[in-house]
Amino acid sequence: METTQPSPDPPLATYPDLKDKVIFLTGVGQSGDPNLTIWGNGASIARLMAHQGAKVFGCDLDRDAALRTQKRIQEEEGGDITVTQANATKDQDVKRAVDECLAKYGRIDVLVNNVGRSERGGPVELTEKVWDDQTDINLKSVYLSCHHILPVMEAQGSGAVVNISSIAGLRYIGKPQVAYSATKAGVIQFTKATAVIYAAKGIRLNVVVPGLMHTPLVTVLAEKYAQGDLEGFVEKRHNAVPTGRMGDGMDIAMTVLFLASSQSRYITGQKIVVDGGITSATA
Repeated sequence: METTQPSPDPPLATYPDLKDKVIFLTGVGQSGDPNLTIWGNGASIARLMAHQGAKVFGCDLDRDAALRTQKRIQEEEGGDITVTQANATKDQDVKRAVDECLAKYGRIDVLVNNVGRSERGGPVELTEKVWDDQTDINLKSVYLSCHHILPVMEAQGSGAVVNISSIAGLRYIGKPQVAYSATKAGVIQFTKATAVIYAAKGIRLNVVVPGLMHTPLVTVLAEKYAQGDLEGFVEKRHNAVPTGRMGDGMDIAMTVLFLASSQSRYITGQKIVVDGGITSATA
């Protein structure tokens, strides 16, 4: 079975209002095998934003991964993208990246929080360090970017924030990853509460909730959860989805673009589940 071929890209919707908008995106690189033709969630979001004529400013902990995404979009597809190295869990790194974006583009119209990572284990098995790391990566990163960017959007009088959660934040999905589940649930509630606070200030906040996605990250997950059996792991994930196939980064990106655009102007504090029907088909 071939595991590296993405689904054919569907015809893409266009959002003219995103042209020339400045997009601040965390997790612009992608984990896993960089040689795969698959696009990760962050890279796909950057790609589709650039296709709309937006100006993408991306940051990633892994500078080389960020530069790979930049090359694919800028050199191969002609998109406007700038990247920088930054640790989304460190206040000074986030502030520096935000300042760099403002120095280059002068504003930030859309914030996409795409950083996340899962570690296996229940509350007994997890060490305190792993718990703290999971909290930082999956939840603190969202807080820090909002901490620095919401005042910018408020001064502008407008802005849109799209946070990336997971169906693991809605229900148990068959893997012992209690810290990931708890923090991804936290992302959803953080978004809902903050959306209410900023609703009268012209700023919308929403959440995309991915299910099982076929991205380069599956190579990492196969090591954690399937003893490195990539073929078997991918097949198992495909079979778990009612549609018969995992989604991919493009499915997430298309949803992010909708929530970032004026087409969703009356939507705030909400979540869109992108999971091929998993959460509807199981308890």
